[in-house]
Amino acid sequence: MPFVIKKMYVPKKQKAFLYLVNELGYTQREAQRFISKGRVLVNGEKMLKTAGEIEGEFEFIYFEPITKGLEPTFEEEEFVVFDKPSGVLIHPQTKNTPYSLIDELKFQFGRDANIAHRIDQETSGLVLCAKNRVSERDIKMMFQEREMKKKYLALVHGEMKEEFCVEEPLLRFQAESALVRMVVKVDPTGKPSKTDFRPLKYFVDKDMTLIECSPHTGRQHQIRVHLFHVKHPIVGDPIYGQSEKNIIRFLDRELTPQDRIENSGATRLLLHASELEFELYNEKYNIKSKVDFEKVAMQSLTEK
Repeated sequence: MPFVIKKMYVPKKQKAFLYLVNELGYTQREAQRFISKGRVLVNGEKMLKTAGEIEGEFEFIYFEPITKGLEPTFEEEEFVVFDKPSGVLIHPQTKNTPYSLIDELKFQFGRDANIAHRIDQETSGLVLCAKNRVSERDIKMMFQEREMKKKYLALVHGEMKEEFCVEEPLLRFQAESALVRMVVKVDPTGKPSKTDFRPLKYFVDKDMTLIECSPHTGRQHQIRVHLFHVKHPIVGDPIYGQSEKNIIRFLDRELTPQDRIENSGATRLLLHASELEFELYNEKYNIKSKVDFEKVAMQSLTEK
């Protein structure tokens, strides 16, 4: 379990955040954030005041990363790239999340290593990670300035014959329902979004097309929503193109692999981050996934 409770003892009264800084090596910002999130416990009660004091015994909930042996696909002195499997979270959703990519990164490269961008849990493929705080800042700035070129592979329903571009603004639903909040739609009041699509291979017997997707912007669920909008939803998508009943069943983890095949065509979302191209510290990089996505996609069309 990545989050563990450790008992600690302070002989002399002092501010809790100073103890975390001086004894455990966290920055002041990190220490105060941990306290505000309730990760310091005194007599079993959460301390929420960032200037609160501790004396004697207290408990600290801290992140202890674990490994499942996922090796980086590419490594440099300042950064590393993982080929994330589908189903693995980038960060833990709760303190009970058993494993996420941040576990693997921090286990292998230390506490200061951090993930620089996100892909969905069901999306597989390349994730760029910084090894230290300086490179994290520089890489995130690169993303902010849109200096990163990304390519994805997807298997979609129907036949695509020609290259095309979708430029449709995307809006995240604002509503009471937890279901609605996580869904994105094409809407004229949304944020500008652009994706290029290029067909690679059509599977006649399945009426599905393997395509390359090149997003120019980085909106949540952008590729998925743009493809759903043009009536070529991604095979295995548990949200877009599904009934509300099946979406809820997916969110509640009630769908079996066979249910997912019957509802959406595959046991997982068939979207894969396949290529990263960028320049960092005066070096140009073009990193490609080593996963045979076509093979993985075909295997996902039948129950394992």
